[in-house]
Amino acid sequence: MLIEESKKYQLVIFDWDGTLMDTITKIVVCMQDVAKQMGQPVPSEQQVRDIIGLSLPTVMPILFPNVIDKQDELVECYRQQYKSCTIDTPMFEGAVELIEQLYDEGYTLAVATGKARPGLDRMLVTTGLGKYFKATRSASDAASKPDPQMLNSLLEELNVSASDAVMIGDSIIDMTMASNASMDAIGVSYGAHSEAKLLSANPVAVVNTPSDIKGLL
Repeated sequence: MLIEESKKYQLVIFDWDGTLMDTITKIVVCMQDVAKQMGQPVPSEQQVRDIIGLSLPTVMPILFPNVIDKQDELVECYRQQYKSCTIDTPMFEGAVELIEQLYDEGYTLAVATGKARPGLDRMLVTTGLGKYFKATRSASDAASKPDPQMLNSLLEELNVSASDAVMIGDSIIDMTMASNASMDAIGVSYGAHSEAKLLSANPVAVVNTPSDIKGLL
C-alpha cells in the first residue's frame, strides 16, 4: 500500500520507436531509400527525424510534396524497404529492465506509437514485451500524433484520468500530443530529438537513459 501511495502516476504510456527501441537509423535510411527508388529529392537525416512519430500517410506529403498522387505507393514502398532492411534495431539499454520493474511494481503500462498495427504487434511478440502492456494504440487505431486521440482512448479504456498518466517519448510530436491531452510528458534525449528541442515543448523532464525514467514516476 505504501508503494501505491508514493506513485506520482498510475498509467505510464510509452512511445516505441526511439523511446524503447533503437529504430531511428533504420527509419532514416529506409525513408531515404524510398526517395531514391521513387526518384524524389532525398530528405536529410534531420528532416526524417522530425517526422518520426507521425503516421505514414501523414509523413509522405511532408517529405514528398511533389508526388501527392503517389502517396499510397510511397507508403507501400517504405513498408517494403523497412521489412527488407537488415539494420539492427535493439531495445535501448535498460529499456526492458525498466518495463519489467514498472510492471512488477504495479504500474499500468501502455503504448502509443506512430507504427501501424501490424508492425507494433510484430514487435510486441518479437521482443516478448507484449505481456507487460495492458493496452496499446497504433497509427492504425487513431488519428496521427500529435492529435490526442490515442491518449484519450487509452485513458477511457483503462479508466484513468489524464492527471494520473504520463507520456514518455523521444519526439516533440509526443510532447505535443501529451499537452493536447492535458497529460504530463517526459522526453528522452537519445531518440529523434535533442534535449533542447524536447524542452521547447515543456515536458516535466528530459532524461538521457531509460534507467533515468524510474526516478520521475
